[in-house]
Amino acid sequence: MGQAGCKGLYQSLFDYKTEKYVIAKNKKVGLLYRLLQVSILTYLVVWVFLVKKCYQDTDTSLQSSIITKVKGVTFTNTSELGERLWDVADYVIPPQGENVFFVITNLVVTPNQRQETCAESESIPDALCYEDSDCPPGEPVVAGNGVRTGRCLRAGSEQKGTCEIFAWCPVETKSRPAKPLLGEAEDFTVYIRNFIRFPKFNFSKTNVLDTTDRAFLKSCKFGPKDPYCPIFRLGSVVSWTGSSFQEIAVQGGVIGIQIEWDCDLDRAPSECYPRYYFNRLDNRFSENSLSSGYNFRFAKYYRDAAGVELRTLFKAYGIRFDVMVNGKAGKFNIIPTVINVGSGVALMGVGSFFCDLVLIYFIKKSHFYRDKKYEEARAAGRRQDHPGHGQETSFPGLALPLSPQVTLDQSQAALGLSFSVR
Repeated sequence: MGQAGCKGLYQSLFDYKTEKYVIAKNKKVGLLYRLLQVSILTYLVVWVFLVKKCYQDTDTSLQSSIITKVKGVTFTNTSELGERLWDVADYVIPPQGENVFFVITNLVVTPNQRQETCAESESIPDALCYEDSDCPPGEPVVAGNGVRTGRCLRAGSEQKGTCEIFAWCPVETKSRPAKPLLGEAEDFTVYIRNFIRFPKFNFSKTNVLDTTDRAFLKSCKFGPKDPYCPIFRLGSVVSWTGSSFQEIAVQGGVIGIQIEWDCDLDRAPSECYPRYYFNRLDNRFSENSLSSGYNFRFAKYYRDAAGVELRTLFKAYGIRFDVMVNGKAGKFNIIPTVINVGSGVALMGVGSFFCDLVLIYFIKKSHFYRDKKYEEARAAGRRQDHPGHGQETSFPGLALPLSPQVTLDQSQAALGLSFSVR
């Protein structure tokens, strides 16, 4: 038995087993099956391969570098600064050009400050006092401009005053101008040059049009008619975010310039080009909100004829531009192609499984199809070696009861009907 079992197992290794298919003549289920097949096939071809391009290997580890240059001049005449010409070195911070740059559009100027004692600004809550004890010496004023000297300065007969401080005096007291100082910055331009590289495919590109015309960058402006020009008018950039340049120039704001690269490297390199998106990032919906606007302070230092150090304090309002770059590249690869084709073939089996459920569970004649699809097989009964054992056996012309004491010689029976009784 052991050898026979091993032999049968060995032979079964080379057997091929196939499924039994039942053809159901049901038009409704057949139509449902074809619709499912067409839907799955359309999904695979249109969405998976044409839209998502899942036959490609992708690289999202974009390496990028940004260079920015702002150009434009304007002239102002104010009581604090007098007549003054503003160029790039005056209103752009930082001047070297990075992916983040700031353009000044409005100013509060406090000239000729020197280190001495003076009264703190009345707009500082922590500086208010009624007597000298309210101004402990040596303690800085919270959100103020200097350190308390211990004196409470009151104007005339007023009971309430402000603490005297040691600071750069006179302190800043002027409010923000209602009209932007550099409103003409709307016509300034910024040149944004972007270098990118996808390391997996060793592919590099820039957003500047590949041309030998040296006058191209001096005359072009980015827009619908010239989308390959990297020179942007500041007023246009702000308007593309849905804001007004003159309004945002008063208290400042933050503008995001997003450059997106989506490159299909199965096509020509010239078809890999950037797309630009412009958004306002600060709180644009509430003009009086504390979170809206953008400003900071900086100073320019000098000395007078007596050698005393002086400075001019600037509180600058303006527009901060953040240039952000992202993207991906794709190229045909046999591995994702095979994986997605295999997934599609497996997905086709879902249609058969669903139609089987409908056929054997949800239609009127489901029991009929269920009986055709599934068969019940039962094991046969044990065969008896001696069917005549314990029974009477008769031979022609001879009738003798056979009992356990009677035996039949099979070799003799094969020759005739001879037998012996013991």
